[in-house]
Amino acid sequence: MKTKVGLWIDHRKAIIVTVTDKGEEIGLIISRVEKQPRRSGDSPLKGSYEPYHVQAQDSRQRTLTGHLNIYYDAVIASIRDAEAILIFGPGEAKGELKERLEKHNLGGRIAGVETVDRMTDRQVAAKVRLYFPK
Repeated sequence: MKTKVGLWIDHRKAIIVTVTDKGEEIGLIISRVEKQPRRSGDSPLKGSYEPYHVQAQDSRQRTLTGHLNIYYDAVIASIRDAEAILIFGPGEAKGELKERLEKHNLGGRIAGVETVDRMTDRQVAAKVRLYFPK
């Protein structure tokens, strides 16, 4: 049974369409990554503003990287058995996932990487069906 996967990915979610001889299945993985953490405390425009109200930049970056690592590992676990993988999405996540797949010796299974805008689940499924015709 040949398994082909197409996934639309950004830093917030991944829509995964798995196509096999038996049909197709759509899955969703949510990252729960917050790119720009909210500041606590007063606004500099409203009153006192203390620098300790905002996490240090390197600390925020480490937190973001940790969350993304967990997210990408979950995505890779769900597509690991695919013979061919199409990755597409609007931002940097598709390239970051491609690099991680290559580090896990799955780079040879990547059929393509494309830049596309936001898509609905149905649009993602249609794109995957067109890319991997039966």
